[in-house]
Amino acid sequence: MNVQVIASPDGTILWTSGALPGKAHDLSAARIWGILRALETAGIIAPADKAYQGAEGPVRTPDKGKNKPESQKQTNRSHAKLRGPGERANAQLKSWKILRKLRCSPSKAGHLCKAIAVLQNHRVAQAA
Repeated sequence: MNVQVIASPDGTILWTSGALPGKAHDLSAARIWGILRALETAGIIAPADKAYQGAEGPVRTPDKGKNKPESQKQTNRSHAKLRGPGERANAQLKSWKILRKLRCSPSKAGHLCKAIAVLQNHRVAQAA
């Protein structure tokens, strides 16, 4: 299952997409859900992982390749620090056991992810 997640800089889950088959590439899923267009319209620059390499506009990905110069390594480290809260939001969403043992239609999985995102944000807010 491929679900796209947008998180705020503090790691709060802002939006989750519907579910696509797991074989869907992340960049294709972002295009299907209109994420790239929405980010560009809003003027938001978003750090993303290497799966979004080749995305035009507002998405920034780390430099690829081996034997990179130190400047690119430093850029990638800075990029990873910016992506950290979003990755943590994804990990918290995936930690819900119901998503690991999903036995329903993929069309329902997207709705389930949205509900879990609300519950997860409420859990985090209560802990703070």
